Amino acid sequence: MELVRYDKLRTLVRSSFSETTATLVDEALRYAIDKLDSEKRYDGRPMLDHAVAVAMIVISEIGLGRNSAIASILHDVVRLAHKQLPAEEFLALTEEIGERFGKEVIGITVGLSNISALKLKVAKEQAENFRDLIVSYSEDPRVILIKLADRLEVMRSLAIFPPEKRRKKSWEAMNLYAQIAHKLGLYAIKSELEDLALKYLEPKDFEHITLKLEESAEERQAFIAKFLVPIEQKLQSLGIRYHIKSRTKSVYSIWNKMRKQRVPFEGVYDIFALRIIIDCPPEEEKPQCWTVYSVVTDFYTPNPNRMRDWISIPKSNGYESLHSTVSAEGRWVEVQIRTERMDEVAERGIAAHWRYKGVQQGAQTSEQWLGRLRAALEETTHSLAQRFDAKPASGEIFVFTPNGDLRKLPEGASVLDFAFDIHTNLGAICVGGKVNNRSVPIREVLHNGDIVEILTQKNQTPKADWLSFVVTSKAKNKIKAFIREEAAKHTRMGREELERKLKNWKMTLTVDEAVNYLSKHFKLRLGTEVYGLIATNKLDFQSIKEILTRHLSGQAEEERRAAAAEQERQKQAAYAERSAERQERHSSDALVIDDDISKIQYKLAKCCNPIKGDEVFGFITISSGITIHRTDCPNAKRMHENYPYRIIEARWRQHTEGAFRVTIRVVAADTTGMANHITEVISRDLKLNIRAMNFELGQGGIVSGTIAVEVPSATAADAMIHSILRIKGVQRAFRLN
Repeated sequence: MELVRYDKLRTLVRSSFSETTATLVDEALRYAIDKLDSEKRYDGRPMLDHAVAVAMIVISEIGLGRNSAIASILHDVVRLAHKQLPAEEFLALTEEIGERFGKEVIGITVGLSNISALKLKVAKEQAENFRDLIVSYSEDPRVILIKLADRLEVMRSLAIFPPEKRRKKSWEAMNLYAQIAHKLGLYAIKSELEDLALKYLEPKDFEHITLKLEESAEERQAFIAKFLVPIEQKLQSLGIRYHIKSRTKSVYSIWNKMRKQRVPFEGVYDIFALRIIIDCPPEEEKPQCWTVYSVVTDFYTPNPNRMRDWISIPKSNGYESLHSTVSAEGRWVEVQIRTERMDEVAERGIAAHWRYKGVQQGAQTSEQWLGRLRAALEETTHSLAQRFDAKPASGEIFVFTPNGDLRKLPEGASVLDFAFDIHTNLGAICVGGKVNNRSVPIREVLHNGDIVEILTQKNQTPKADWLSFVVTSKAKNKIKAFIREEAAKHTRMGREELERKLKNWKMTLTVDEAVNYLSKHFKLRLGTEVYGLIATNKLDFQSIKEILTRHLSGQAEEERRAAAAEQERQKQAAYAERSAERQERHSSDALVIDDDISKIQYKLAKCCNPIKGDEVFGFITISSGITIHRTDCPNAKRMHENYPYRIIEARWRQHTEGAFRVTIRVVAADTTGMANHITEVISRDLKLNIRAMNFELGQGGIVSGTIAVEVPSATAADAMIHSILRIKGVQRAFRLN
């Protein structure tokens, strides 16, 4: 194969770059010819034909420079080597390319190879994740631009591909690459990718719309000519230098509008747009664009809802233009007004800023527009990679299932996180995994692009130490829930078994007395720990029987008395935790409650939700320390009657500070802004924090609901209820707990 086969590219390079660049491109062509000599496309032509066509798109249609052109020529060399060669040989090849053509070239080609290695799955709901993943491999923004050129060349040549490949490539072009091109302002590439994809995905619709466009072309041209007559006469009289383009809407855009609006071809009114392109100095761009806009709207009535001003505030991808839709002879016509520079940017994206009017891409200029492009990528995706190992900037990674499904996880996620992300049941029985066909433990940290398979065993259950390395909230919550559930089950089972054994042994002990003594004997903090040991067979009943027999026979009289008085000691232990409390008690029996409940084993009861100011008492539980209840708690009577020996006096510390959650119910008339009035009273006037709010519409124009609010005391809760009752339309407001 000779260089003459690629003279078209060589001529383009010589007309665009220096002689030094032309020499390097020729060297790259010779290198690629040697490496790809046996590689063919589906139609039997040399594989290098594809790479050369990509290089021409990169230079002439996107506007990239020397390194991008050389990387395009060599990208299949690196891609095939990455797939076929052992690691050491591939590394040697990349070092050779880096030495001959520069580190930037090898960096770009490696990025392109990483994208090509992705196993993209045709799944509409995962398209956004795939787009982010593709961009995450583009630390150098040129990678994604060359990849777009690569896919555009593939779509232009798609007829040579097997039928099963055509549909997959077309889906990717429409849902992934066209969307990236759109975000980067490469509208010409976006439209062509969409049209070519539609041609293969919906061939009948494509053919129908194409035929309709051809049939209406003559009538359309006649209408445009008549429409432009008064505008052109006025522009010429004003001395404005301009030219006009007529742009027919892309086949895909027409098809998409027909589908979304459920109308036939004839029902799509903006089939075409007129573009008035002004040739003027930079300082006159804005006033001349508005002058042309004024001329157009002098002759035709504009639709104010379809006015778009992207000259005053350009789009983030650099797009600048004035758009107006005007009425003429009963049909709408879209008119776009822009300058030559703006049109270049609109057609070729951000690169055009630095190519316009012959500006050469020296190293500094190239860095400028690459920086601009990097900023655009960061604005349009939250997963731009910072290094060539594709570590995302946002702290997210993308990994695959063996079937090609894509999952998004936080950085640092393990195999176990991935298992729980797939399904709770899968995580619960996970024992390890395979990452890229390599067996790994459940702790293995995953990286961007990994293919992960989960290994399971039916007898596996979640362990408490799993919480030390999982990072996703889903995994943490499921593991904690399982552990709580298991503990509750063990408590229930252990208690039932101990009760049954005590009856069989005919011992004169209640189960509570027995577990209190066993807790002290084994130096356990809670009775539930005893039940857990019994349920998991870590404490055998023969030992329990011997211990309790000694206890009852008097051999351990001191321990027996201690167990009988366990409840009293629990009270005294709670009092002794803080000497300051003892000084503030009304009596020697009263427990003083303040906002720091972490150092003493007591908690506020959920059944009545006591807050500062409520009259309260303490109740000693078997396993959870002391619980504080309101004196009007629904359960108060039962506790006083059945367990009077567990009741202790309690009161609030006078200077207690802290937040208590109180829930109130409100019934009010369904008037405009009622919920807003209530929230303003609570948040703005009373300076209280609303934690939850839920209202429902009832019958007869009445709304009712609940509001959970943090208050410092019962007095504050009463004041809040009083303020709500003063709102016009509020019928009732009262505390639920």
